[in-house]
Amino acid sequence: MTPAEQGYIFPAEWEEHEAVFLAWPHDNSTFPELDKVEDAYVNILTALQESEQVNLFVLDKKMEDKVRFLANNRGLNLKKINFIQHNYADVWIRDYGPTFIVNRNQLGMVKWKFNAWGNKYPELLKDDDVPASINKTMKIPFFEAGIVMEGGSLETNGKGTLLTTTECLLNKNRNPELTKDDIEKKLKDFLGVKNVIWLEKGIEGDDTDAHIDNLARFVDEKTVVCPMANKQDKNYKNLKENYDILSNAKDQDGKPLKIITLPLPTIEGLPASYCNFYIANKAVLVPVFGAIEDRKAITTLQKCFPGRRVVSIRCNEIIAGFGAIHCISQQQPKV
Repeated sequence: MTPAEQGYIFPAEWEEHEAVFLAWPHDNSTFPELDKVEDAYVNILTALQESEQVNLFVLDKKMEDKVRFLANNRGLNLKKINFIQHNYADVWIRDYGPTFIVNRNQLGMVKWKFNAWGNKYPELLKDDDVPASINKTMKIPFFEAGIVMEGGSLETNGKGTLLTTTECLLNKNRNPELTKDDIEKKLKDFLGVKNVIWLEKGIEGDDTDAHIDNLARFVDEKTVVCPMANKQDKNYKNLKENYDILSNAKDQDGKPLKIITLPLPTIEGLPASYCNFYIANKAVLVPVFGAIEDRKAITTLQKCFPGRRVVSIRCNEIIAGFGAIHCISQQQPKV
């Protein structure tokens, strides 16, 4: 039986979490200013302290000691950080980690194949083993979907609707043997969704081939935020097309969605987006870049999450690795 046939669903990110998975940065080729990225990670850990347990991957005892020192200097409660020593390659655990699903009081995980975004970075392929490594400890139902997929390409309202993009999921560098219908069936079988909304292309410079977490995010069951650029911007055409698709889309009950636009930060040559936020139990961690659009984005998102504190995390050095807060995090739902 598929996970869907067993009653499993992919819950929305704003539903309560037991924990969040992160991996400590260590690769200078990904992050030229590694010390500043580490400082941003401490800011992330600080923002998560009151929300949920952090399961933090580190390479070894030496790295764990370093993180403990940095966290202790900031007055963090180290009991809220569970260190996991594992030989991982990079930090993008949203994409290579498990996608957690729930069936009433049972937690499960979906294991996708990770091929480093279409074999763009062969040195990162070893991170495909992370879900199995996590489950050696968790020992929960483990469902292997058998197709290439990344968590950053999947966004749900927890009620049966999923957002994704054709540029990523139909890219020949992922699953060339599968049709759109084949992939949609896999999504429905393994995530328990009923309705898939396909956006098109993404932000220029995005090496993930248009992950949805840069382009459209549910903030509640019926409301989606998406970036919009001005008409002179090179991203305007793609973002306007996605906005139009969302404006005409229906949810799992055949009802229209409410669409709220966010500005696109003016960060030349990098795929920066305010949509790459993480919804924690008590806070929303939003990437900012010292751009003139930061304030408007924060104000807009605070209105979207009246019950949570919106926390700005400066991500200029993280975005140099072509990702931000959502890309480096993976939530574990509470059951």
